[in-house]
Amino acid sequence: MATGFGFTISATNGAARTGVISTPRGAIRTPAFMPVGTAATVKAMLPESVAATGADILLGNTYHLMLRPTAERIAALGGLHRFMNWQKPILTDSGGFQVMSLGPLRKLTEEGVRFASHLDGSKHMLTPERSMEIQMLLGSDIVMCFDECPALPATEAEVAKSMRLSMRWAERSRAAFGDRPGHALFGIMQGGVTRELREESAEALKAIGFDGYAVGGLAVGEGQEAMFSVLDYAPGFLPQDKPRYLMGVGKPDDIVGAVERGIDMMDCVLPSRSGRTGQAWTERGQVNLRNARHKDDPRPLEDGCQCPACRSYSRAYLHHVVKADEIIGSMLLTWHNLHYYQVLMQGLRDAVAGGRLAAFVAGFHAKRAAGDIEPR
Repeated sequence: MATGFGFTISATNGAARTGVISTPRGAIRTPAFMPVGTAATVKAMLPESVAATGADILLGNTYHLMLRPTAERIAALGGLHRFMNWQKPILTDSGGFQVMSLGPLRKLTEEGVRFASHLDGSKHMLTPERSMEIQMLLGSDIVMCFDECPALPATEAEVAKSMRLSMRWAERSRAAFGDRPGHALFGIMQGGVTRELREESAEALKAIGFDGYAVGGLAVGEGQEAMFSVLDYAPGFLPQDKPRYLMGVGKPDDIVGAVERGIDMMDCVLPSRSGRTGQAWTERGQVNLRNARHKDDPRPLEDGCQCPACRSYSRAYLHHVVKADEIIGSMLLTWHNLHYYQVLMQGLRDAVAGGRLAAFVAGFHAKRAAGDIEPR
């Protein structure tokens, strides 16, 4: 296991846990939400602004960075942390999900995936060994093993075949990763919504041995009810003393439900993507700043919020810059959304530590049910 990498659970409340993932680049408080920096940037945000929201770790994207500017170029320039001016931990995905989404532009074999770049049509081969090489060239603190995530809907037989291929790739990823002090490797559980396949995948991963474990293959169109039904049992198949990462999640109520079920880490493009489309996430749900009801509203977006959008600007101003497609609109709403997500995570950590998660969750849902307050 990785030297300098550790996980300490400080409190539990039901299935939920709170603790700290230790890395040479800093501590990650769990449960943790990771903003997504796809192309070595969290869109519309400076790195120091992302840190100011309370984020302890970012996610980078293997597929996009291998194509542009290339992992080799980033390595020559000192690695991803220096390249994008982020000195805290970085987790990189393996590229498997993005390659899956290419559909007819990819060809899957036992060796790996041959695909055509969505940028210029150039041909590439991504294998477990190449994915490990790319992520280490980037200097990732937490590396994800290379897996294959089947597009849903899929038959149980198709999911089983894909999962077993991913387990063979996990073994190759582990061998290629080797012993890298200061860097951790996470395995990825697959198996769709079938309990037996999830358990088989978890047993295979535990036999290989990883520093942490992800629950993959969810938030890909199955719906929240089906996702939660898997999370009711899947985290329990994984080692209790290792971090559990739910990939690609999600909306605030997805996050709360995942934490209740024992998940420690999550990521999603939603808060930054929403910020660029005039959508704000608040404790009372989603607010569309394009709506005309905001145009004369002098109130802040969210009372009590300490982000720059809420401290210094009115809903009327945010409505104006969003409607006018001014860049500051994307900047302010993205900052607000990322701040809201980190406030939510701190609230969850405090609730678990204080043994009052049920009350916190009830309050969370009650505020959302009440909805946004209309202007007087």
